[in-house]
Amino acid sequence: MTIPAPSLRVSHAEREPVVERLQQAYAEGRLDKSELDLRLHLAMTAVTRADLDAVLYDLNPATGPKPLPRGEPTAEQRVLAAFAHVLGVFTLFVGPLVMMCTKARRSPYVRQHIVSALNFQLTLLIVTIVTFGIGGLVYAVAWIVAAVAALLALVDTPFRYPFTLRLVR
Repeated sequence: MTIPAPSLRVSHAEREPVVERLQQAYAEGRLDKSELDLRLHLAMTAVTRADLDAVLYDLNPATGPKPLPRGEPTAEQRVLAAFAHVLGVFTLFVGPLVMMCTKARRSPYVRQHIVSALNFQLTLLIVTIVTFGIGGLVYAVAWIVAAVAALLALVDTPFRYPFTLRLVR
């Protein structure tokens, strides 16, 4: 006896890409907060593959999330991306966090840089707390790294902060 694919039970590993796709759809503005919460609940409580497919029925007709086509970022998007990195130097994680709440929906390019700056600043904060303040010496180097990230954001060159925890996606 063969069980049809939609009737198969799902694992946590199969739920993760669905949750990521829902978060991506929320960042793109395809879902509002209440609908995101509802669909996340449905995804996390899904028992079968058919249940998971129903959560994404109108977001992505193909199976699994696809990367969004990324065009050339505008000058405004580049400045906002650079500003996220520079703001982290002066406000620690607060500046990028505020930008995440207010500007992240503008474009995937801006959101990517805001998330990167936020993760970097949160990592620095955790290191400082865990080392009882000694990690604060790292902030001098962090200013240089953030300045480099800001400059590279202005010229649309990929950059990834070294040794950064990916707490926000």
